[in-house]
Amino acid sequence: MRKGVVWAVAAVILLAGEMQAETHKFKPTKGTQTFAVREPVLKVKPGDVVETETLYGSFYDPALKEGLGEWPGEVGPFLIEGATPEDTLVVRILRLRTNRDHAISVHEPGFISAVASDRYTRMLNPPITRRRYVWRLERNGTVGVLDLAALPTSGQASKKRVEVPLRPMLGRVAVAPEGEEAFGGLWPGNFGGNMDASDVGEGATIYLPVFHDGAYFYFGDGHALQGDGEICGSGLETTMAVTFEFQVIKGKKIAWPRIETADYIMTVGSVRPLSDALRIAAVEMVEWVAAEYGFDKWDAYQFVSQVAEMRVANMVDPNYSVVVKVAKRLLPPRP
Repeated sequence: MRKGVVWAVAAVILLAGEMQAETHKFKPTKGTQTFAVREPVLKVKPGDVVETETLYGSFYDPALKEGLGEWPGEVGPFLIEGATPEDTLVVRILRLRTNRDHAISVHEPGFISAVASDRYTRMLNPPITRRRYVWRLERNGTVGVLDLAALPTSGQASKKRVEVPLRPMLGRVAVAPEGEEAFGGLWPGNFGGNMDASDVGEGATIYLPVFHDGAYFYFGDGHALQGDGEICGSGLETTMAVTFEFQVIKGKKIAWPRIETADYIMTVGSVRPLSDALRIAAVEMVEWVAAEYGFDKWDAYQFVSQVAEMRVANMVDPNYSVVVKVAKRLLPPRP
C-alpha cells in the first residue's frame, strides 16, 4: 500500500485480494464529449493497473495531425468490475508525465474566464484579446519556458524569458453522473469531472462516489502547469502519459470527490456561486474528520475551522471548484 494512502485500507485490500490484478496497456483513439453511462472502452478489476495517455485537440494545436478534432473529449469510460453505488471508487495516479515537448495556453474572447466577460457572464467592457502562448517543456518535462515580447527599452525591442517549474496534473477525473444525466466535459460536479484541481497529480489518490454499477471512469485534460483558479480559462494544455491503479472500498459511500496525498487529505465542492462550492467542501471535510478520526461533529467543526487550507481550483467552468485541505501531520491517530 502506497505511503500516504491510509483511508479504509483494510476494506481496499480485502476486495483487491479477491481478484487477480492485471496490467493493461490502453491507447485511446477517440474520446467522448460527455460524462455519462455508455459502452465501456475497457473493463478492469480492483487492483488492476492501466498504462494509458490523454488526448489533445486542434483547438490548442492546429498543427496536430492525429485527426481527433477540435475537442477530442475525455478518455473512457473504464468499467470497474464489482463497483456498486454502495461503494467508493479509488483511483491512484502512480505516474503522470508530459509526453510532448510543448504546451499551449489560449486567451479566447467569449470563452470561460474568471476575470473577463464570457458566454456565461456578460459585461460592458470589450472582450479580451485573442492570444495563443506556446510554452516549451524542457529538462525532461520539468521546466516550462516562455519567451515574451517586452516593452521597448531605449527604443530597442527586448525579450523577456519566463522559466517555471512544472507540476503535471489531470484537470478531469470522473465517474458517470447519477441517473440518466450527461454532463459536457467542461462541467465539474459531485461526480468529479472538470474540477481543475492541481492536486490531482502523480502520487495522489482520488476517491469518487459511484452512481452506477461499474462506476464508468473518465479522465483527461492534461495540464503541465496550472495556477489556482485557472483564471484565463486554460492551463498549460498538453498530453500526458498516465498510469492508474484502481481499487474499490466496499460498503463505503461518499457524497463528493476526495483527494489524498502523502501530506494532505482534501475535499472538493463544485457549484456556483463560489461561496457554495466552499461550503460543500468545508462540510465534507468536517464530516470526513468526524467519521474517520474520532471527533465529535462539533469538535471536528472547531478543529477544521482552525487548521484548514483552501484553494480555488477553478473559477472558469460552468461550476466553480474549491478544495479544502487538512495537513495529515495535524490529525490525531485514528481510533
